[in-house]
Amino acid sequence: MAKKKILAGNWKMHKTIGEAAEFIEELRPKAEGANCSVWIAPPFTALAACVEMAKGSSIAIGAQTMSDLEEGARTGEISVGMIREAGASFVILGHSERRTYFGETNQIIRQKVLRAIASKMPAILCVGETEAERESGDTAKVLSTQINECLEGVSSADLENLVIAYEPVWAIGTGKSATAEMAQQAHEMIQAEAIAQNLPILYGGSVKPSNVNELLSQPSIDGALIGGASLDVESFGEMIHQVQNL
Repeated sequence: MAKKKILAGNWKMHKTIGEAAEFIEELRPKAEGANCSVWIAPPFTALAACVEMAKGSSIAIGAQTMSDLEEGARTGEISVGMIREAGASFVILGHSERRTYFGETNQIIRQKVLRAIASKMPAILCVGETEAERESGDTAKVLSTQINECLEGVSSADLENLVIAYEPVWAIGTGKSATAEMAQQAHEMIQAEAIAQNLPILYGGSVKPSNVNELLSQPSIDGALIGGASLDVESFGEMIHQVQNL
């Protein structure tokens, strides 16, 4: 049986509480009866409101990151217990913007992965290469290093609630996107890693209605992690509709 596709929207630092709740209300009928899983990661401030608005629907609401600690002196951070109480059913870890702007290393991300696993919080682990790394032919090496360092010490039994998202850094927020063939090749590289070979793998990087069908038609692409195009309810709804026909 084919894996159920996942469409996950990452809103990043967009939408007030009111805007987020209105979006979920408008998205509900578009997601009704969808043959794909619909996930949304709003800002922390809108998390509880989105969970409330999504009640009774198939839309899952999650967080964009979390601390590797359960609690402590970490001003501005948020714990897995906090996002769980707010209603989060998944968390995104290791997004390239967290790596680039907040200095998150593979070792830091590993601690977050371990915390998520210990807390039974499903997680999307993001990996991907920069443009320079791709041009130098290091894509496979970078992906292997990120996967194995971020999942060091994780047993196969712990992988049940883990999803990997391949997000080439050069295609995030740039308007560029890997071709379907390039994305498929990278996903095959990820599947070549023993610890990742049975995990769902999403593609993230300028996914939009005009390319989602071609990308998700590839055999190793199990869904999409969507940034900018997930901020517009009509655009996101159109992608849900397109996945219906795959």
